[in-house]
Amino acid sequence: MSDVLLQIENAKIYFQAKSNLFSKGDSKIIKAVDGVSLSIGKNEIHGLVGESGSGKSTLGRAIMGLNVITGGKILFDGRSISSLSQGQKKKERLKIQMVFQDPNNSLPPHMKTESILGEPILLNRLLPKNEIGGRVRELLKLVDLPPDFVSRYPHQLSGGQKQRVAVARAMALKPQLIVADEPTSALDVSVQTQILNLLLELKETQGLSVLFISHNLSVVRHMSDSISVMSQGKIVEQGNTKKIFETPENAYTKKLLAAIPQMKAPEAECERKDKEGENAAREKDVWENAAQENTERKDAVCL
Repeated sequence: MSDVLLQIENAKIYFQAKSNLFSKGDSKIIKAVDGVSLSIGKNEIHGLVGESGSGKSTLGRAIMGLNVITGGKILFDGRSISSLSQGQKKKERLKIQMVFQDPNNSLPPHMKTESILGEPILLNRLLPKNEIGGRVRELLKLVDLPPDFVSRYPHQLSGGQKQRVAVARAMALKPQLIVADEPTSALDVSVQTQILNLLLELKETQGLSVLFISHNLSVVRHMSDSISVMSQGKIVEQGNTKKIFETPENAYTKKLLAAIPQMKAPEAECERKDKEGENAAREKDVWENAAQENTERKDAVCL
């Protein structure tokens, strides 16, 4: 495998359940992530898959610093993120960006595309003000959007265009790792493939690594070099994507794979249609013959 970019060692994320009027005794501890270890190589897409509530999004947000880990370590490029000073931590965070599930919620509705893409560059002082406009246009080109989109608000964009802007914003700081949390599940099926292919293209052209979080195993299979399967806060199986899909070992993984809708092979589908055509033709002949016999009987009576 390529050099390791992100290393998660025995990560734990526990939450204290909120008490209510009907709760008795000590409050309950929720183990959202319970001893998870995984690694992502440089220029690799790692799929993190599991059902809703498995802890995969909680882990993704912890990598971004949006959730605090209760125990374990998260190392980025060999350095423990949690042990860095605030200044160092901010600098390292620039190298990790996130694409959220729903661009309708993640893009500020009152800002034009130019401001959405330019703001992170401006706030982090990566370029002089007079060069930000040029960088914004570069980012639009990177995600296959025309330059005149700089003046558009989110409500003037389609769902796929909004998510392209969200990807462009994530790329504005030239990150090494993108955490993509269900990045296509809020989109129409017709545009999902376009966004997935965009991420694959960025991996190749920008040397990008991606933690691809999804419940859709078909998509994960298409996208990922390696995968980790999560259930109830734990990793139950991980490894090479092809190997796990072909020879899964864990019962939960087998259950997930068995639930994937199976597409009929083109040959079988053609054969089915041919048989349907033959049956329809045969039925048509029967009805035509019956109608002809009925007509002949009527003619005989009339004679």
